[in-house]
Amino acid sequence: MHYIVFDLEWNQAEGRIGHEGGLPFEIVEIGAVKLNRKMQIVDRFDEIIKPKIYPRMHFMTTKIVGLDKEDLENGKDFPSVMESFLKWCGSKYRFCIWGTLDITELQRNMCYYGMDELTHKPLPFLDVQKLYSLAYEDGKIRRALEYAVDELGIVKDEPFHRANNDAYYTARVLENIHRDHTDVEDYLSFDLFMLPQDKRDEVKVKFKTYSKYISREFEDKTKAMQDKMVSSMKCCVCGRTTKKVIKWFSVNGRQYFCVAACKKHGFVKAKVRMKKADDGNVFVVKTMKIIDEASVDAIREKQDKLRAQRAERRHRDT
Repeated sequence: MHYIVFDLEWNQAEGRIGHEGGLPFEIVEIGAVKLNRKMQIVDRFDEIIKPKIYPRMHFMTTKIVGLDKEDLENGKDFPSVMESFLKWCGSKYRFCIWGTLDITELQRNMCYYGMDELTHKPLPFLDVQKLYSLAYEDGKIRRALEYAVDELGIVKDEPFHRANNDAYYTARVLENIHRDHTDVEDYLSFDLFMLPQDKRDEVKVKFKTYSKYISREFEDKTKAMQDKMVSSMKCCVCGRTTKKVIKWFSVNGRQYFCVAACKKHGFVKAKVRMKKADDGNVFVVKTMKIIDEASVDAIREKQDKLRAQRAERRHRDT
């Protein structure tokens, strides 16, 4: 398998509100680096795309990226560039990007032109920005690409904010992570442009410090929380049945929390985030992890505070 580290530059509408045909960003450049299993660069890809939807470059795109009208006029159309790119990727590969946006926008542009989907379910990829944080920081903070390049002492011999160069720098950061912290490469991310169609497509993954579940769609939040997989509280480490110590409660109608106790691994916290699908249905992203007693107390305080606020509102309304 190869690792395909890619970066996109895109244009958007200028001087008007809204966007054309559900496409807020039109891709104008694809840059990519192909890595082997040892994270060594074996090939590169770079193509300019002639814009069709937003032919005039947004002033910020021109300022940051540096592409001018002549560059774009000499570009190829998106479908032909995309076909060449996928052929270049090969039959077995893993996408890698800095952050989370580029894979969504790549698929959105493909959809606009009626191209075949990359997948019919959530697409796994490596978010190198997240891996950098897991490897060298706290796993939560998100740094700019240039910050990571500077911290790792990578030579900056090309300007940033061009797809080919940013893909190269991202690949070099990934190379450093692979050398120093190979364990973080197990932390896959999942792009949700395509949602699970049924139970078979649902995402169920276990990492070293937490587990993640991405559900199929439900009619509403109530139906989602009634689903056994969504509401179950089996230990995320050993899979054993647990005893709930804080039952499911909602913070704002979008996030739900629950805490249970595993006889072997202690307290298990579950967090459910309700997300809206394009058709108005909802789907669930559920994470579970082991927590300490202080964290349990903090969650219980949050629940008590919410109960007090709701009781006060009911009192005011009567």
